[in-house]
Amino acid sequence: MLLGKRQNPAFYFGRIAELDCLKKTTFSNHTTPTSIAMQHPFSRIRFSTLCLLLTCVSPIAALFASLPASVEHSPKSEPSDATDVERWFPFQPPAHFDPARIGMNDWFETPSGSRGFVQIDGNNLRFEDGTPVKFWGTNLNESSPFAGAEMFEHWIAQFRKYGINAVRFHKFTWDASDGHMSTVITTENWENFDAFTHRLKEEGIYHGWSHIYGHRVRPGDRGKLVAYEEIANLNYPWQHLSGSTSALVNFAPDLQDLSIELTVHMLNHRNPHTGLRYADDPSLAFIEFQNEDNIFWGAILEALNQTPTYRAMLCEQFSDWLIAKYGSDEALISHWGRENLPEAESLAMRNVFPHAGHSGFEQEYQQAHVEGRRVKAHFLDKMQFLYEAQVAFYQRFTEAVRATGYKGVLVGSCWQAGAGLAHFYNLHADAQVGMIDRHNYFGGGTGHLLTPGKVRHHSMLSRPGIGLLSAGMQQVEGLPFALSEWMSLLPNEWIAEGPAIIAAYGMGLQGWDASFHFGTDLTNFSQTVQSRTVYNVTSPTQMGLYPALARMVLRGDVREADVISRRKVHVPSLAQGALGFHETIEQGYDNKFITGDIPAEALARGRLVVEFVDAPELTEPLSLNALTQGKDRRIDSSTGELSWDYRDKGYFTIDTAATQGVVGHAANVDHFLSDITLTVHTPFAITLLTARSPEGTLQTDSSLLLTTIARARNTGMRYNEDGTELLNVGSAPILLEPVELTLQLPERATVPTVHVLDHGGTRTGHTLPVTNNTVHINGVTTHAIYYEITY
Repeated sequence: MLLGKRQNPAFYFGRIAELDCLKKTTFSNHTTPTSIAMQHPFSRIRFSTLCLLLTCVSPIAALFASLPASVEHSPKSEPSDATDVERWFPFQPPAHFDPARIGMNDWFETPSGSRGFVQIDGNNLRFEDGTPVKFWGTNLNESSPFAGAEMFEHWIAQFRKYGINAVRFHKFTWDASDGHMSTVITTENWENFDAFTHRLKEEGIYHGWSHIYGHRVRPGDRGKLVAYEEIANLNYPWQHLSGSTSALVNFAPDLQDLSIELTVHMLNHRNPHTGLRYADDPSLAFIEFQNEDNIFWGAILEALNQTPTYRAMLCEQFSDWLIAKYGSDEALISHWGRENLPEAESLAMRNVFPHAGHSGFEQEYQQAHVEGRRVKAHFLDKMQFLYEAQVAFYQRFTEAVRATGYKGVLVGSCWQAGAGLAHFYNLHADAQVGMIDRHNYFGGGTGHLLTPGKVRHHSMLSRPGIGLLSAGMQQVEGLPFALSEWMSLLPNEWIAEGPAIIAAYGMGLQGWDASFHFGTDLTNFSQTVQSRTVYNVTSPTQMGLYPALARMVLRGDVREADVISRRKVHVPSLAQGALGFHETIEQGYDNKFITGDIPAEALARGRLVVEFVDAPELTEPLSLNALTQGKDRRIDSSTGELSWDYRDKGYFTIDTAATQGVVGHAANVDHFLSDITLTVHTPFAITLLTARSPEGTLQTDSSLLLTTIARARNTGMRYNEDGTELLNVGSAPILLEPVELTLQLPERATVPTVHVLDHGGTRTGHTLPVTNNTVHINGVTTHAIYYEITY
């Protein structure tokens, strides 16, 4: 869904100040990649890093310098400035969102919710009347859902033109209250919110709530909390989580009550424009209980250090759990070993600490695998207890939400817990709630703002399964899957590959059900490749691809593959340390890559799922050789519609009835697809020919849309010779690399006309000659990214 940032400029200056402050913090060069995880907007460095690294010595900038070596699998990039940038042309979108020839306004069924609530039907999302649905969306962030009509009407026009049928409202309750009671939204905010959601509903656009990202407590909450002052004075290195219930909420009932009270209050609010409580409005597609939080998240360790009352509460809960299992300290020590129970801790004193952060559990899991031994008993008990506490919280939350009458989709949270046993405990806890939702990012440079410095310059196309697509390793059999935050990040120059990979392989081949690109700051295209941060959907390399990609997704052009591997997980066996297969996570901040006995490359072949089973079962391994089927570093999808060639920098082709083309580094390679022959002469480009109408194909539609996007830079933006360092950010306007190609069009009885469109999709009046059903296109002369072929 679409995401926008707060519109108040002072907010961003505050975030920049936080970044400057964080630059003074020092960290270790010796930390394992799996212990480093950074949250994206804005200055969020994940607690699991901080808790492990407070005494270390290298500057924070080093954390952003590169992914772990094992994640950077692509060969050395071609010199980034080898192309003559003088031939690039300025991006000139119109100031309005008239549909023109690329708009998808007639694809929306109005009003949203007319087919009933969105429901979970096995692996899919369906409306109550049985109609399947996929959401191609973005995020609107913080105060954006409370923006006035002038802004939200622009967003609605933008969404409809570019095929965005759902929006995720993200962390929008932070400052929505009156400053006294955290669970009551002000009248003014409700007025704007109600008007916005009503207009979204009228225009056929769904919305969902990701309303809690660390519930901020207020003075009026004092009497509701066991230790209000401890929460109110809780300091995080990033200010947006300070004074909030983040991490601690997963076990503390009083903090859980605040989240539940807020959510129930919101669901019971009646929108005067629709006449419906939100609990009764089927245009509210989903509710996410909490953003990027779980009981295994490393932030909990630092939070517990600052909140002695809540630390004691957790220890008492764990000690009671151990008493029920072992009965005495003697029995516990016999099972754990004396060395694993600190002298100051005992069941008698009810102060045994479960060490909630996932990093220690992950390291023990990996070490036990290397040594060929069982995971130590005390780790197994701690993980099982924490998992059960998480499930209990989610059960309370689910019961309260369902009691309001809300019938839509629920999501626990969207954050994984490292790798190994804790990861699958957390995944199963999320599966008890509803749809599985995850986040992933790739690329980037020196932080959230576009500044000179090191660049993670590798392409995801260099190896199937790395980067954004790797989130698919967490799909659960029998449940839908969403990627509610993702972005291929500047200053990586290949960022246009991200939306294409998500659309073709994620939403298509893997059968994902929802995508929410992160994020939408602006009500029009940005004037530079970055918006306020590097998280910029309103870029020609991102939203500029939507006229092709949204059509492909919403029409279902790429068929969902059959399952080719099921990783079998028996949850009771996790308490014995038994998983049945092995896998690891390679993680640098928000960039994640999961692989193991089932190689991540298999995501290019067919569907991969985790299946929670009723009895222990072994997982059948899958070899990389079986995936390539004897081909040299090329994986064809099991459906025959996609083919990923990664012999060099990598590219893939799409060959469906309604969309055909090539994505990536495929210069001067002839692609013989079902209806067209395509040769792209530009070193890196996304070139897609798609039917314009909802029911059309390349053989039947009277109008086809050709989309051509390559790299984009600000004017004056410069990289070093091999593209590993950004030297100059540059300024407006955005310059686009021209795409040159030769296209043999589908065989038809009539001769086609090729219209050159402007950057908003309006015909310019210029056409290109077609000879022997073939057209040669050169963006150097047309300055175009869209072309319409009519018959």
